[in-house]
Amino acid sequence: MVNESAAALFDDWDEALIWSCLQGYMGTMIVNDESNPEAAIIDIGDFCFCAGMPNANLLRSICGSKLLIPKDEPWQTMIERYFNKKAKKLLRYAIKKEPDVFDKIKLNTYIESLDNCYELRLFDKQIFQLAQSESWSADLCSQFKNYSHYQKCAVGVAILNDGKLVAGASPYAVYQNGIEIEIDTKPEYRCKGLATVCGAKLILECLSRNIYPSWDAHDLRSVHLAEKLGYHLSHPYVTYELMNV
Repeated sequence: MVNESAAALFDDWDEALIWSCLQGYMGTMIVNDESNPEAAIIDIGDFCFCAGMPNANLLRSICGSKLLIPKDEPWQTMIERYFNKKAKKLLRYAIKKEPDVFDKIKLNTYIESLDNCYELRLFDKQIFQLAQSESWSADLCSQFKNYSHYQKCAVGVAILNDGKLVAGASPYAVYQNGIEIEIDTKPEYRCKGLATVCGAKLILECLSRNIYPSWDAHDLRSVHLAEKLGYHLSHPYVTYELMNV
């Protein structure tokens, strides 16, 4: 059960990964005090979201390589003081959540542009296992316990070349009536438009299932792809990259 008092610390934070945790789908919440929480961290996948009053004891619970996202400037100050040079400050980019913004005809045009040498397929057990088998594609399914878990609550698309997985779009996380999109392309197949095709196909699959395809951009290239697919930039936000803390 999610601590409702701690959950309130994340109010007005329009972030799909936070919703996933608060709704009990994925991730864990760490609080400073179960009975009277004043600070909390949501730990989900590679991300940690910090809210409430800055608390150094909660930061001690973080280990490994993480992207640490503060809700406000006091948390930024605490993170910088606590981790010092171990925390690399960077910007990520929030994308607006606009359910009626997508041009389905345009998205289908991108899909139809895929070269005949490629095969576009929905995720099945075989593709799930292919994604698990290589580091570049692991995040397409890394937050799911197994294929049964994935099959129950996710939908993904893949592009294959000669039977080998070369690109895919899949949920990094799921929440009620929505997903957070993850798109990855094998390095030697990048700059060929495959990410555009995968993104377009997954968006259309989500819309057909009344699922919202949330997008959060890790860099400006991701922003550009999002805008190409119909999304709009909301705002940049501060993130700290922690390496093997």
